[in-house]
Amino acid sequence: MRVYFTPDKHELIEQAANVRLRSVDVITVYLDLEPVPFNKGFYSVDMTFFFDVCLDLFCAPASGPVIVSGISIFNKKVVLYGSEGNVKMFNSDNSFDEIDASYCGRVLPKATVQVAEPIGLSARICDAPPCGECCCRIPECICRRYGGEFETCRGRSVYVTLGLFTIVQIVRNVQMLIPAYDFCIPEKECTTTSDNPCEMFRRIEFPTDEFFPPKVGDCGCENNIHKQNCGK
Repeated sequence: MRVYFTPDKHELIEQAANVRLRSVDVITVYLDLEPVPFNKGFYSVDMTFFFDVCLDLFCAPASGPVIVSGISIFNKKVVLYGSEGNVKMFNSDNSFDEIDASYCGRVLPKATVQVAEPIGLSARICDAPPCGECCCRIPECICRRYGGEFETCRGRSVYVTLGLFTIVQIVRNVQMLIPAYDFCIPEKECTTTSDNPCEMFRRIEFPTDEFFPPKVGDCGCENNIHKQNCGK
């Protein structure tokens, strides 16, 4: 990717003998979402990455490096599935007098991109840019950050190779149906319990039968005696 500089930095590029990549940072990413014709539910996401590239320029063999900064631009396009919305959505953000006649209430998904820290791989100086190379329009807010317009049609150019990891997503608000069940009122009163073992022991009835021998009818001895007499 080519690195673009302001006119005052380009004078140093013309005199540089070598260049070294110091650091790279993502300034911003512009995204454009458009439906894909004849493919319902699919959307194309055009992304334009703007990188802040910091370089070390070596103008003479025995001199120290001169630090300069420029921008590099990278374009990427992906096609993702984002489904379709069959309803129109209107909200209360605008008042009655601020209604936009061109707004039709169409519900489109939203494209997002997550970018990891770029990895600077290499940098080199070329005597002339390749023929037919065109530069993307650089926003005014980025130009003001560097103090002026960028040169795109001068002699020597710097090219860098970057490694970039991204995750591109299409996000859409959907309705979720959650089943709701009626609650029941308990008919039996719950008795409170305590973890105190002494209170639990007090609620146990005294085992009177455990201290007296069982009667004849309780143990079945009376029935056995009656059967023996009948057998005789």
